[in-house]
Amino acid sequence: MQPTATVLVYSDDSNTREQVRLATGRRPAPDVPVVEFVECATPAAAIKELDKGGIDVCVLDGEAVPMGGMGLCRQIKDEVFRCPPVLLLIARPQDAWLATWSRAEAAVTLPVEPVEFAGALAALLREKRLQGV
Repeated sequence: MQPTATVLVYSDDSNTREQVRLATGRRPAPDVPVVEFVECATPAAAIKELDKGGIDVCVLDGEAVPMGGMGLCRQIKDEVFRCPPVLLLIARPQDAWLATWSRAEAAVTLPVEPVEFAGALAALLREKRLQGV
């Protein structure tokens, strides 16, 4: 059985969640585990999943409504013990400073560009594996 990584995807927009799934495929790079997704359309659902544990990386939509991924990221970094790394989806490259404020480990712009997104997700999965957490 192949090892798997669990990726939480938070967005109120099903098209954004689909872009993330399609850009990732089965795995974002040959040297990282196969990915399983947990999709959440509300902040409450995302927090509930994080509280269960077992999430390796979070992908949060900075443009989500009613709570954007940046605010959610900052909240979970404060509240979730051993919070997984976060890849933030931002509207414009100029919003990168907000991603830093939110304490996200990485950010890519929307719409999801598959090569850029897969590279960023794979880097977070590698880092997580190196930490052995």
